[in-house]
Amino acid sequence: MYPRGRSSRLYTDGVAATHRTDDVRQAVCTVCRRLYERGLIAGQDGNVSVRIADDVVLVTPAGLSKVDVHPEDLVELGLDGTVRSGTRRPSSELAVHLRAYQRRADVRAVVHAHPPIATAFSITSQTIDTAALAELRYGVGPVALVPYGTPSTDAAADVFDPFWASHDAFLMAHHGVLTVGRSLTEAHQRMESLENGARTLWTARALGPVQSLPADALAALDALRQASRNT
Repeated sequence: MYPRGRSSRLYTDGVAATHRTDDVRQAVCTVCRRLYERGLIAGQDGNVSVRIADDVVLVTPAGLSKVDVHPEDLVELGLDGTVRSGTRRPSSELAVHLRAYQRRADVRAVVHAHPPIATAFSITSQTIDTAALAELRYGVGPVALVPYGTPSTDAAADVFDPFWASHDAFLMAHHGVLTVGRSLTEAHQRMESLENGARTLWTARALGPVQSLPADALAALDALRQASRNT
């Protein structure tokens, strides 16, 4: 799964492990393939970006299935949307990615996908309550249910503005899921964990009432999560 000749550390640490653009490009393609292989995207769905400098990002191109994306297909642009290099058009969801970087200096990567179970929650106007799953509470944190905004427009980015400061995972109403992180790995892992948690909660509902963790246990998990975010 890792690029030939690379150590797993490249993928694990994302941008923090290397500043070489070719390695970052390969890591983005690895994440794209993992999203596809795990059924979190299909067709032209989804997009991935990484901040490679304070004001420069790499983003997947529009029109390609992510399983077919190669390093040379990625587009490099500034936070104002100006293309700096690349022969393809950037993702049609670029506005949301750029807004994440503009609003959050700590965000180094953004992953957008259409995981079926988590997206189903958004279609039924339900968020994913993390109070029942310790790993979801700690690793993903609170999940925002973001109002619908027409894809590929500034409106799709505008609806996120009330949620950036306090969330790293977002259900996009009638659309999909967005996760952010301090590295490419963190953003990607949150996407996988969120879908797995959604599936677990959906299954639990079929077995009986879902039981939340006690308040003191939730407070302890929240404290651990906050401490990890400050390191």
